[in-house]
Amino acid sequence: MAQKNLLPYILLGLIEDKPKTGYDLMKEFETEIGEFWSVKHSQIYLELKRLVSNEDIKSETGYFGNKIEKTYYSITEKGQNKLHKWQYSYEDHLSVNKDEFVLKLYFIKNKNEPRLAELLNEQLHLHKAKLAHLNERYELLFSDKKSKESQYGHYLILEHAISRETEYVNWLTNALSEI
Repeated sequence: MAQKNLLPYILLGLIEDKPKTGYDLMKEFETEIGEFWSVKHSQIYLELKRLVSNEDIKSETGYFGNKIEKTYYSITEKGQNKLHKWQYSYEDHLSVNKDEFVLKLYFIKNKNEPRLAELLNEQLHLHKAKLAHLNERYELLFSDKKSKESQYGHYLILEHAISRETEYVNWLTNALSEI
């Protein structure tokens, strides 16, 4: 099954509450959205052009409070309808997780292969670092009850990511103890 292009919906969702520049949107991918979705910067600008030409968003270019010309993108009624239709649609299948580490692990024949410990240790290091980062984000964004309530979906995603990384670290630690 071909993978659906979700970038238009992500961008519509990010500008739904307030207009943003392409730079603002890139920053969202580098911080929050990047925890569970990746995209190249060039894809963002290409998709913004498409959304403007489809009249899902509109752009306004000008000097806003400083000497640098900026283009702000805001959602139109048509874009709002498209976003809400997508938000209320449901898929009847799970997305395929493409993980190069898991693919390499699949081809390891036995626990005595020399590259196994190195592969597992490298992943353990990476996942511990990611877990530390996620915990820092959690403290920064959701240390009070009010912020949890105002961005509950984001809170749930971050909770899920912390649980996932904690389990991944535990799994890698156990795998290392078996070799």
